[in-house]
Amino acid sequence: MLKVYEIFKSIQGESTRAGMVCVFIRLSGCNLSCSYCDTAYAREDGTLYSIEALAGKVKDYQTNLALITGGEPLLQKETPQLCWKLVDMGCTVLVETNGSQNLSILPEGVTSIVDVKCPGSGHADSFNMENLRFLRKYDECKMVISDRHDFDWAMKFVKTHNLHKQCTVIFSPNSKKLKPELLAEWILESNAPVRLGLQLHKIIWGENARGV
Repeated sequence: MLKVYEIFKSIQGESTRAGMVCVFIRLSGCNLSCSYCDTAYAREDGTLYSIEALAGKVKDYQTNLALITGGEPLLQKETPQLCWKLVDMGCTVLVETNGSQNLSILPEGVTSIVDVKCPGSGHADSFNMENLRFLRKYDECKMVISDRHDFDWAMKFVKTHNLHKQCTVIFSPNSKKLKPELLAEWILESNAPVRLGLQLHKIIWGENARGV
């Protein structure tokens, strides 16, 4: 059984699949409390679902792209089994994780979208460095940038660990603190080996909308 806060269909707002129709399975619980968190409500207790019940709901939405997110989905031990089930159904499966948990438990072929927390998050020491070994070309690392210090820190991390050669790296602006045009300017000035990522769901439905 998995504790689920919500499940819904929407437009994927982030990652390299931004703009695509996607089913979101938001699991409950998180071990971090980032300063810019926009899903703090998912720390609350959710509703218990069996893997079969969740698979049935995904099937009902009639799309084959599924994102398992949170909270922090890798805190729940049955998350890898849900991944296997969705893959067996023919789904493309994405797992959005805060980077503190061991990625090696995820099945081959499931795309990890991993947050590397910058200082502005309040959790810059939370990334499990062992996870650098488990990143694959089709995985993605996201870094939320709150200010110039975050940007410089993130650039040093990317270059020190050749992160851009292991997977796609996305820099996203903290929507409450940094204008996207300024982050774009820094990326251009630095010839940063990253993609600029904007949160499409916030552009479409607003900063505080839920279930979208």
